[in-house]
Amino acid sequence: MPHILTLVAPPGLLTPAMLPPVRAAMEALGAECGTPDWLSKGEAADIPFTRLAVEPAQAAALAALAGAPVDAIAQPVAGRRKKLLLADMDSTIVTTETLDELAAEAGLKVRIAAITARAMNGELDFKDALRERVAMLKGLPEAALDRTWATTELMPGARTLVATMAAAGAYCALVSGGFSWFTSRVAALVGFSAHHSNLLGLEDGQLTGLVAEPILDREAKLAALKRLATEHGLGLAEAVTVGDGANDLPMLLAAGLGVAFRAKPSVQAQARARVNHGDLTALLFAQGFRRADFLGG
Repeated sequence: MPHILTLVAPPGLLTPAMLPPVRAAMEALGAECGTPDWLSKGEAADIPFTRLAVEPAQAAALAALAGAPVDAIAQPVAGRRKKLLLADMDSTIVTTETLDELAAEAGLKVRIAAITARAMNGELDFKDALRERVAMLKGLPEAALDRTWATTELMPGARTLVATMAAAGAYCALVSGGFSWFTSRVAALVGFSAHHSNLLGLEDGQLTGLVAEPILDREAKLAALKRLATEHGLGLAEAVTVGDGANDLPMLLAAGLGVAFRAKPSVQAQARARVNHGDLTALLFAQGFRRADFLGG
């Protein structure tokens, strides 16, 4: 069958009883559904289908689930397994916004986090908002970066996502509107082959309040996706991208599979695939990997 619907939930929350209503909702729109295939019992299942486009199939599935903590991703079967992963860092590969946490060292977390939230929802120009926030941290000692890093945690499934895709031959890169001080460490910890981000000004052991130009913004993320695809002889349809903010949206929309991961409202409204309940391994299930195929911890 030419299309596949993947249902993903936190372990134990996807029950066999949830699948028939989903199939019935799709069939009511004219779909012909195949036999469900469990990728992980209680966690992820595929429903193959034809005679229905992916968008209405996905919408029908979510409506049938009636608010259950289950994510639904519909896509063509052809090219489902991706060969390039491009991932945002803050609130995607790590659980926090590292700049906001750094601001806490200066007693400015609430003020700066409010600007971050508006910028990530597309309400503010990303470059201007970044310059403004960094300027507020001028004079902060470099040791604050170390303290922030010490409390930074990986998003559940991050290592598994990268390890499994890399072992399957995919090229995995981190692309962030944050700072190389953090992305270099996250890339090494998680196993990304490369990282692309902004350079935070440091001089005499203190933050200068400046960020190096040009700033890596939404268009630079999209350009990175196109450049890496070309370098590896791939089409954009062979890429999966993941992020949560408005600056991620262009690369999410351009990739064969662009996943809005626990994303801001404006991003959820436009992204074709959304993960709000599962962890980052949902991207593996969406590509047809089974739980038994997962690597890393």
